[in-house]
Amino acid sequence: MDIEKYLKRIDFQGPVYIHKDVLFKLQKNHLLNIPFENLDIYYGKKINLSIDKLYQKIIIDERGGFCYELNGLFYNLLKQIGFNAKLISARVHSKNGKYSPEYDHLAIIVAIDDNEYLVDVGFGKFSLEPLRFQMTESIEDVLGQFKFDKLNIDYYRINEIIDNNLIPQYIFSDKERKFQEFEERCKFHQTSENSHFTKKKLISITTKDGRITLNDSLLKITRFGTKKEIEFNENDFETKLKQFFNIEIEKGSSY
Repeated sequence: MDIEKYLKRIDFQGPVYIHKDVLFKLQKNHLLNIPFENLDIYYGKKINLSIDKLYQKIIIDERGGFCYELNGLFYNLLKQIGFNAKLISARVHSKNGKYSPEYDHLAIIVAIDDNEYLVDVGFGKFSLEPLRFQMTESIEDVLGQFKFDKLNIDYYRINEIIDNNLIPQYIFSDKERKFQEFEERCKFHQTSENSHFTKKKLISITTKDGRITLNDSLLKITRFGTKKEIEFNENDFETKLKQFFNIEIEKGSSY
C-alpha cells in the first residue's frame, strides 16, 4: 500500500508523525474525501476483505465503501505510519432497543500517550474527529455531541447527545480483533435480505458545510443546517452518482 497515494486521495498535506493532531486531521480528511457507500452489493461486485483489493477500490479507483472496507483500510494506514492502533468489534443499536450481533461493525481504537481514542471513518454520519475514550465528560465535535458510558461489565457504549438525551450508537469491548474475523458478517451484509445494506443503494459523504446523501431515488443535500431533498426517477441514479460523486461503476467485476 502506497502511503503517499493514500494521503493524496484524502487531500492530506503536511508532515505525518505520531501525534494526536495528525490523527485528528487524518480522520477528518478521510471523511471529507471518501464516501460511505454500499453500491457494490447492487452491481454484482463481491467485496473481499483483502487490503490490496480495498486499496485498489478506494484509493486507486476513487470509490468508497462500508465499515469493513473503510476502517479496515484506514487501520492499515495508521499502522504503516506507526500509530498504536487496534481493530475492535462493535454491535449497532437498532430502533427496537436491541443490538446487532458481534462483528456487525468494525471500528478502531488508537492509543497516544496516556489517552485512547475511538476512531471511525465507516459509520456514515458520526463524529468528524476521533473521540477521546473517557467516561466522565461529554465530547464536543463539529458534527455533534457524544458521550461514552457502560452498558454492562462486558461492553462500553458510545452515545450521541440530542436534546439532552443519550441516543445509543453502538456498543463495543476493547478486545483486539483480527481483520479476518469480520469476513462472515461482511458476507452477511452483502447477501442477506435481513441486512439493511441490501434494502437500497446508498452513498453519502461529509462536506465542509454539511452532507450529501444519495439513495435509489432521493438526493439529500444539507448545507449550513438547511436540508434540501430532491426526488428523481430511479433510472437516473447513475447520472446523479456521476454528477455528485464523480463515480461510474462497471457492473459485475469483483474487487
